[in-house]
Amino acid sequence: MTEEELAKDLGLLSALTIGIGTMVGAGIFVLPGVAAQTAGPVVVVSFIVGGLVALVNALSVSELGTAMPKAGGGYYYVNRALGPLFGSIAGLGDWVGLAFASAFYSIGFGQYLATLVPMPNLWMLSDVQVGALLAGAIFVGVNYIGAKETGSVQTVIVTILLAILTLFAVQGWLSFDFETLLGDGGLAPLGYGAILPGTALVFVSFLGYAKIATVAEELKNPGRNLPLAIIGSVVIVTILYSILVTIMLGVVPWPELSQSAPLTQATELAFPGGLAVFAVTIVTLGALLATASSANASILASARINFAMGRDRIVTNWLNEIHPSYATPYRSILVTGAIIIVFIAALGRDIEVLAKAASVLHLVVYALMNAALIVFRETDPEYDPAFTVPLYPITPVLGIVLSLGLLAFVGTQELLLSGVFVVIAVVWYFAYARKNASRQGVLGEYILDRGTELPPALVDAAANIAPDGATRVDDTPKTMVAVSNPLTEHALVKLAATLAAHEKGSLLATHVIQVPDQTSLQAAAEQRDRISTTSRQLLADAREDAEELGVRVETRTVLSHQGLAEVFDIAREHDIDTLILGHGGAKLAGGRVEGPLDELTHDLPCDVLVLDGQQFDATEILIPTAGGHSSDLSATVALALQDAVGANVSVLHVSDDIGEGREFVETWASEHGLQDAELLVETGDVETAIEQASAGRTLVIIGATERGLLSRLVGGALELSVLNDLETTVLLAERPHERSLRERLFG
Repeated sequence: MTEEELAKDLGLLSALTIGIGTMVGAGIFVLPGVAAQTAGPVVVVSFIVGGLVALVNALSVSELGTAMPKAGGGYYYVNRALGPLFGSIAGLGDWVGLAFASAFYSIGFGQYLATLVPMPNLWMLSDVQVGALLAGAIFVGVNYIGAKETGSVQTVIVTILLAILTLFAVQGWLSFDFETLLGDGGLAPLGYGAILPGTALVFVSFLGYAKIATVAEELKNPGRNLPLAIIGSVVIVTILYSILVTIMLGVVPWPELSQSAPLTQATELAFPGGLAVFAVTIVTLGALLATASSANASILASARINFAMGRDRIVTNWLNEIHPSYATPYRSILVTGAIIIVFIAALGRDIEVLAKAASVLHLVVYALMNAALIVFRETDPEYDPAFTVPLYPITPVLGIVLSLGLLAFVGTQELLLSGVFVVIAVVWYFAYARKNASRQGVLGEYILDRGTELPPALVDAAANIAPDGATRVDDTPKTMVAVSNPLTEHALVKLAATLAAHEKGSLLATHVIQVPDQTSLQAAAEQRDRISTTSRQLLADAREDAEELGVRVETRTVLSHQGLAEVFDIAREHDIDTLILGHGGAKLAGGRVEGPLDELTHDLPCDVLVLDGQQFDATEILIPTAGGHSSDLSATVALALQDAVGANVSVLHVSDDIGEGREFVETWASEHGLQDAELLVETGDVETAIEQASAGRTLVIIGATERGLLSRLVGGALELSVLNDLETTVLLAERPHERSLRERLFG
């Protein structure tokens, strides 16, 4: 089945507002009244402590996100580090935690809706629950048809909310009274021990920043923008909470603060006379907008988590089936929606249960994410985040301690309810996911690779929970072929599958559909039916060609504004060893795979082979060589083809002196394992010699030029003329290597 990936189109502001918008909706419009009954005026400190716990976790999420900017966020990191068992716990925990949070936000929406429009009681449901069910159904419907909040819409929503809250803060400060804040019992009438139970209750207000990580795969420059968005949103919202909750408690005595619409009540008292009615209406509309935005964002994030779990075969991809008209994962949205509706109906009379249950599941996931960071740091030499947490390992260890420690202050009912879902996740893993997941976690790989050094009980445990038939992370060579043209697909895939089969590795067939900059990806996605039909057929043909050679193959389609750059990004993200392109798709510039300007700042992601021809026949191979970095790759490919299909290989060297040329080609062939190849030495024009020697050959493999940007712009390059003039199929091979700016310019 073809998998789809997400192109990078979200900027810093959009990512920042995703976090702020979600957190503002929950924290300030819904919880202050309920939390004040738990902790008294010191609940302001509860919000601050919650922000600090979130900030520690946000640092770890930022590091993981810059190392692996993938859809799925916390689930993805846990699954890659700790393996699919813990990935199942994190994925289901995140998913159900978001469903609890969405139900909580919907109840908040219903509470404010009831102050504007009378709602009926229905059967055993209160008026607030009826409003919440109506809201939940609308939010699910909005996501079902695909009218989700884009980054620009979310920015507008957050701007409106901040404007409303600023007006309240200014007027509220004018009405602020310290005696009202302190009351008869002082700052902590219920004792300072109430701070942490209050924190456990309000922690649901800080879940929005983690949602940024679920869209990390679409974020531009994630190395910079992801930590700025995650950490920035937590800091901004914590400051906002502490100011606004303090003002509310200085306007309304804490025992009297409304548990359903606290900000509306505080606004009514803060604004004078007739202005109060207008201000209350504006605040109520703002509350409806904020809670709707939070619920909608949570449903959207849950679909991203299911997408990532389906990609790893933790859940069936049936759940991620794309709607033929709306281009949304409608089944995932409907299942999530059904869970939300059940939570609203069954638990909606006690908003504390929904808030704490959402907090518990997310705290478990945060603890696992911090553990994942430590595992990556200690066991994976290829782990290379653009942002690193300060004070490692203190920071992730503190994140684990704080996240699990806060669970001690959550009620027994919420712990048991959340524990049920953790047990379900474990049962699901052993009943379904273990049979289907194909990737071992980094930790499991590390333990099993050191079976003789570590305690037998630990090794046995790692082996017992490993997925059936799992391949180790990065333990097999990976080949990627980028297909775009049905005329050349067969030749490209045959080459790629032959090399992958020889290396006993896997093959990733990718179709990047380039969308013009003038067309948004959303608009392009509306043409998904037409695009997907063509892409599915192209990749189905690729899969069939690859499977004929017994190669394990995955397929992906990507919509992107970029072409070749997107192909390179995919190769980097999937740790590809060899990338194979068609000549047209590579857009060669001056005999190199990179463009003439791109090469100044970018390096190839891996070994790259570019095939010029609609046929692939490797029975008779010619390798022209003058030495050089990429000719090593030419020899490697020729050896693989010789071993795989019994190719006859000839090596050609053009020299001014026959004797020196003979000595060079014999040494070169010996060093590269081609002692049995036919060795040819010619004098004169290089291109003429190649053209003559290629007669009767089925494939010419040429290492890319070492000439630099300025040299190629002035003098052209050998490979281009050969590609244009030879009737034989040509394979251009280029191996990445470090080059200084001088080398990039002058060769």
